Amino acid sequence: MRTGPPTARTVLTGAVTGQARHVVTSAVLNAAHQGGEALIPVLIGVVIDRAVGRGGIVDLLLWIGVLAVMFAALSTGFRYGARAGERAAEQAAHQLRIAVTGRVLDHRGGAEHRHLPGALASIATSDAERVGMVNLALGAGTGALAGLLVGGVALLVVSVPLGLLVLVGAPLLLWLAQLLGRPLEHRSSAEQERAAYASGLAADLVAGLRVLKGLGAAPAAADRYRLASQHSLAATVRAARARAWHDGILLVATGVFVAAVGLLGGRLATQDEISVGQLVAAVGLALFLLGPLSTLSWVNAEFAQGRASAARIATVLGAPPATAGGDDRPAEPVRGRLRLHDVRYGALRGVNLHTEPGELLGVVATDPVAATDLLRCLAREVDPETGRIELDDVPLPTLDPGRLRAAVLVAPHEADLFEGSLLDNVTAAASAPEDVTPALAAADVDEVARALPDGVRTRLAEGGRSLSGGQRQRVALARALAAGTPVLVLHDPTTAVDAATEARIADGVRALRRGSTTLLVTTSPALLAVTDRVVLLDAGAVRADGRHPDLLRDDADYRAAVLT
Repeated sequence: MRTGPPTARTVLTGAVTGQARHVVTSAVLNAAHQGGEALIPVLIGVVIDRAVGRGGIVDLLLWIGVLAVMFAALSTGFRYGARAGERAAEQAAHQLRIAVTGRVLDHRGGAEHRHLPGALASIATSDAERVGMVNLALGAGTGALAGLLVGGVALLVVSVPLGLLVLVGAPLLLWLAQLLGRPLEHRSSAEQERAAYASGLAADLVAGLRVLKGLGAAPAAADRYRLASQHSLAATVRAARARAWHDGILLVATGVFVAAVGLLGGRLATQDEISVGQLVAAVGLALFLLGPLSTLSWVNAEFAQGRASAARIATVLGAPPATAGGDDRPAEPVRGRLRLHDVRYGALRGVNLHTEPGELLGVVATDPVAATDLLRCLAREVDPETGRIELDDVPLPTLDPGRLRAAVLVAPHEADLFEGSLLDNVTAAASAPEDVTPALAAADVDEVARALPDGVRTRLAEGGRSLSGGQRQRVALARALAAGTPVLVLHDPTTAVDAATEARIADGVRALRRGSTTLLVTTSPALLAVTDRVVLLDAGAVRADGRHPDLLRDDADYRAAVLT
């Protein structure tokens, strides 16, 4: 059994063995088709010698009928062989897309490291398709080899020198194709890498277009994309040039080879060493060999590109997880007691913090980086460098990541919406999708829906760009509230709404989350006013702990963080 991370070889092998039945079917039918095609010139030579040369009309009709049956069988074999190959290619590509998507969505994370989202999309689509095409190429290549073998044996029967020429020359052409495929594989990998980067950069720039325009940075962003696009174009041209040299050299070599077969056959015919029918068969076989040899050239190019794409897929599938996953389940039922013991990570310098079950706790961080690091640790995107975090006295690293995220939801400040209706976005992860009315009301999304033409059924543009910033925040908050997790961590959920709306949302969150543990990482006075308790995170550690009004009155640093 294979151990260790996936490699290009294992990805390719898995794509083939996963579709073994269809690949074998395609290979057998293609081999039968190409072998039969190789026999057609021989059969025509027999017709010329027997039916035309010294036979009658009955013999001619008989052999024409044999040819008709052969062509019908060849057509059927080609049709179903191609169908099996296409199925193997498409199904392998689909399974690779599923595997890449599953790894990207894995709760352990890590697959996105050093990859833009657009680049990951390119790997899951274009690269998966290229690897899948290896299955189609295998069937076609097997058929081409069978055609060469049958053609070579047939030529041996017609003439030993002609047969030896084919049996010796064909392997030399295959060796040349393999040699020419190496630079093509290298340049194809660079082409896919550059194209994926340009695609990912374009997706990021489009997503942040409003911000870029607001900052006056659109020209600089356009220049950056233009440079990436130029590099992608250069890589594509280099790959196309390598493909052209690959195909051109093989085409010339193949033409020279076929011409040599034809010339040798003609010389043998003039010396009466073979009959006219055998000469026709030899020339027909020589012309037939163009097909298998061209197919092998295409197969070699597909293999080269497939290996390059398989290596890129392997980097995603084999990416080490950002956090090690445990196997334990959270305590049942989840009470929601969080404890941080001397947690150190990034800007955090020995955080000691706890929540009681059902508590609404505010966290005010004087350093935004410390707030972000705290959220990453709670979401288990990373593990603390030292210290530990516990949920109901169970250390987070021992818990299964999927089950942990079902118990603890960390809703970041920058939340993405998806194309679909407003209601679809809210119910995406809802614990009770049939009734999200309380979450909609708590986040004040009712007011947003009233302003839309179809209410909550209104379809949103990609990324929710048809909504204002404050409306997007409220929809994202409603989605987090609708999840109904035992522990909910919200990071600045109301920075883009007005004061009156913020006050309504604060009361709504307080009412809806009553009895469930909630952390509000924010500096909003309106939200902090409804908390049970607030901790001040200063210089990476908890420096103050108390009720919001008391801290406002007694702590100057707290006042500065909250009121300025």
